[in-house]
Amino acid sequence: MEVYLDNNATTMVDPEVFKAMEPFFCTIYGNPNSLHKFGAGTHPKMVEALNYLYEGINAADEDDIIITANATESNNTVIKGVWVDKILNGNKNHIITSEVEHPSITAVCKFLETQGVSVTYLTVNEEGILDAQQVKDAIREDTALVSIMWANNETGKIFPIAEIGAVCKEAGIPFHTDATQAIGKVPVNVQACNVTYLSFSAHKFHGPKGVGGLYVQKGYELTPLLHGGEQMGGHRAGTVDVASMVGMGLAMHLATKPEALEFENTEVKRLRDKLEDAILELPETVVIGGKDNRTPNTTLISIRGVEGESMLWDMNQKTIGASTGSACASEDLEANPVMNAFGSDSELAHTGVRFSLSRFTTEEQIDYAIEVIKNAVKRLRTISSSYAYTPKHHVSEL
Repeated sequence: MEVYLDNNATTMVDPEVFKAMEPFFCTIYGNPNSLHKFGAGTHPKMVEALNYLYEGINAADEDDIIITANATESNNTVIKGVWVDKILNGNKNHIITSEVEHPSITAVCKFLETQGVSVTYLTVNEEGILDAQQVKDAIREDTALVSIMWANNETGKIFPIAEIGAVCKEAGIPFHTDATQAIGKVPVNVQACNVTYLSFSAHKFHGPKGVGGLYVQKGYELTPLLHGGEQMGGHRAGTVDVASMVGMGLAMHLATKPEALEFENTEVKRLRDKLEDAILELPETVVIGGKDNRTPNTTLISIRGVEGESMLWDMNQKTIGASTGSACASEDLEANPVMNAFGSDSELAHTGVRFSLSRFTTEEQIDYAIEVIKNAVKRLRTISSSYAYTPKHHVSEL
């Protein structure tokens, strides 16, 4: 049996989405910017896709949604655009973010620091979150942007976006959130949360890879990351991938319907909890960040005495896919930075395994995964030169 439990890295394309995309490869293939009927033939489905995107995040009609290649491009567009507009060409020189952001945020901020920009990296508590007061306390007169993710890609922890948005609105500072891991798992409402910019990727909610979006609130402009033609109203040059745009729109629609979100927060959560509880029956195991305030599909579990990479190897031999954290950092063998940020000790920081489910995960798959995982832990602990179980270190005391 094959079991895919790495849906925070990417998801399978929903078959309904794939079917909707097919005509745009060989039948309705015109360039949407061309004036002839071949180009115009793409427009109805593009409009429908945009409407789905607006509805999915409750954007207002006068706001913009720019089609990008992925959330990484969207994140870069926001931060580098603010750098050009507010820092190089303005009187601001400060950005606020958190220490557990996706690498497409932290790497850009580290780059901007080499250019003289001041960046504040807010710390998270032992539960892996921060509060709006930390943001308020960090704001300075020269703060140009606050960028805090909606939900963490490794732990699933949900941040207080509405409260942070209110703080930023009161201070008159643009607020960006990377909602890549939130869409399709929890309700996302840009108007209610006072969001200025929001990033997302289609492949995280059963859409195609290679396409994403950037929401921009009315009244805010950004210097484009890509210059060239006048596509996307001049905000992002390059011929639009119509098939992917159509797929992303439908995927957004399917993932954000009330009944879909209800399924995530009941059935997907139930299966996640079943897997999690079974692993926690093993001694010296712990959910990083705790069980509260998470997306319903995600758990990051530390298994003392078992290297995360070794655990993945054993599971892979039994055709189960999981992760030690962000796929974007999977080649980095250093201790998990998110677990370090939570205050995990050096040994524990190497033992985290992330399991992330989807609406296509079945009970049979979870039952099989539980059996394999328990056997793998037993085997790996038996051959470990450093692990020796003692009751005083049981999970209840960690």
